[in-house]
Amino acid sequence: MIEADKKSVTEGLRLIDSHCHLHDTEFFTDNREQFYKETVEANIGMICVGTDQRSSRQAVEFAANHEFTWAAIGVHPHDTKDGWEDVRTLLENKTENSPIVAIGEIGLDYYYNNSPREIQIEGLEAQLQMAIDYDLPVSFHVRDGAAGQPSVWDDFWPIFDNFPGLCGVLHSFTDTRENLEKVSREIYTLDLMELVRSQRINCRKNCSLQFRWSDYC
Repeated sequence: MIEADKKSVTEGLRLIDSHCHLHDTEFFTDNREQFYKETVEANIGMICVGTDQRSSRQAVEFAANHEFTWAAIGVHPHDTKDGWEDVRTLLENKTENSPIVAIGEIGLDYYYNNSPREIQIEGLEAQLQMAIDYDLPVSFHVRDGAAGQPSVWDDFWPIFDNFPGLCGVLHSFTDTRENLEKVSREIYTLDLMELVRSQRINCRKNCSLQFRWSDYC
């Protein structure tokens, strides 16, 4: 395991990728260490983000054994039907040298509905309470359903408001300017990749907001 004093050093890094899945054997097998080596040689650190109980455990293990690498643990709304107790267990076993720096990615996804909406909401609330209990930022995944269906935001914002003090990043944001501005005020930062692809927002012409990156590490 990397010692805490070495893991905490970010001096010299050009940036920290706040959302990657390099740890996850579902996506990376034989080439994972090569990708890690090339990333660190480019002076880039990374936060490995869990999407279910298995990948959250893998994120912690990978980060604990690689420099300039941290872990976010959580269950994606798609997988809340399978539970989130392992996330709680990982936090309960968190030590001073733990690489865990965030909860995520968690949220609501009404586009695919791979888990029932009531279970998604229960999982989100439970994991937000963990973020509060352990004073950790959150990586959110919030995706709306098809046109004409109830908006995911009508459920998300009241839940978010029940947990004052939260901050973090909204991953792969694609929605209206109104929600964009509220995200900037309430959550502080978002992933712009999907934003600039979105047909709903002409970012170059309409977006004059300044985004503040949370200090995860």
